[in-house]
Parts: sequence; C-alpha cells; structure tokens
Amino acid sequence: MSARLGLLDLGRRPYAEVLELQRALCRRRMAGELRRDLLLLVEHEPVVTLGRGTRPASLPLSVTELERRGVAVADVERGGDVTYHGPGQLVGYPILQLSEHREDLHWYLRQLEAALIAALGTLGVTAERRPGLTGVWTGGRKIASIGIHVKQWVTFHGFALNVSTDLSGFGLIVPCGIANVVMTSVAAELGRGDAAVLWVEAREAVVAAFAETFGYETVEPVQGVAA
Repeated sequence: MSARLGLLDLGRRPYAEVLELQRALCRRRMAGELRRDLLLLVEHEPVVTLGRGTRPASLPLSVTELERRGVAVADVERGGDVTYHGPGQLVGYPILQLSEHREDLHWYLRQLEAALIAALGTLGVTAERRPGLTGVWTGGRKIASIGIHVKQWVTFHGFALNVSTDLSGFGLIVPCGIANVVMTSVAAELGRGDAAVLWVEAREAVVAAFAETFGYETVEPVQGVAA
C-alpha cells in the first residue's frame, strides 16, 4: 500500500458539491491518475441523505417539508438508511484503493469504527461498537455514523462525527432507521461550549487515528483536486 495519505480540508461546503467531487476523485483513483489515498474533511450545510437502505418510515417529513425548513435532501448510492449532516459535524470521505489494503468491506467498516473510537478516546470520550449495527456509540448514545460505497475497490462516502452539532436536526428523521435512537456529540458528552477549539482538537484526533489505523506513515495536505 501507499504509505502516504493526502488530506484535503474543504471547510464548510454544500453536500451536492462535495458529492460530485468525491465521484470525480473516485474515478481518478480507479484510473490510476491519483497515486495515493485521500481523506476529505468537510462540514456541511444542513442536509438529509437517503442511502440505498432507506425505508419510508425513516423519513417522517416529506422532502418538500424538509426543504421548506432549509434542509436539503439527497438520494445517494451509499449503503445504510437516512442520516443528517449539519454544522458542527466533522464529515470524512476516504478515497481509498482497498486493493492496496484489503479487499474486504467488513474489514473496512470495522477499521473506520476503530479509527473513530480511538479518536474519541483521545478527546476523552469512551466509545464502542454495538453488535449488529454500524457506527460508533457512547453510553448507549450514537455519536458517529458510517455509510460507504465502493467501486472497483475504491471507496467513497464515509463517516460523520458529531462534534458540536445541533442535535435537534436528527429529530427530523429516524437516524439510520433505528427507532428510539438517542444521538449525542463530543460537546454534549464532555459538557464543553468552546466549539471552535473542540473542532480543531477533534479534527487533529480523527486525522491521527485514521492514519494510525490504516497504517499511513505520513499525512500530507493537498490543495483542490490536484491531489
């Protein structure tokens, strides 16, 4: 595998724009034009995304009503049910060539969970998996969601960690299709109100844990799509 990970920090961007960027980078990675894996980090404007496993009961409000409330809606190719993205949530989109790691989707999902659990541990939040479910939990509350798609063993879509997210956004949906799930955030678990400082700490913890979990020796910032 490549020992270098390219890190692309996108700031706050609309979901649709970043989805098209992911797809383009995935095509370039499949074609061999990108010679290393990438991790895209982004914060989205409010959006509800509908994965391939979305059930009608997971979306109690109509698309029209969600859009009236200023929440975009996107039907996407990732696995899983419905989820919510919004400000204060650190979203990561790995563009990885799994043929250079391990051609095993179960392994990849567990690796993502392991990286997030390690990052949360660094931040002072004890987190765990829940048998039979994908994502990361703490004290029975869900703190991070995962949904992926893979083409020719190149990954896109990824994970969303609630750092200082306004958790009321999850009240618009049935998160991940899990009835009565309680969502939480790093800020809520730690009782911290310093959102800007916490964001920087969370970003650093996630990048370090991701690199260690997947075995990268170096993490190199990249600019734009010229990665």
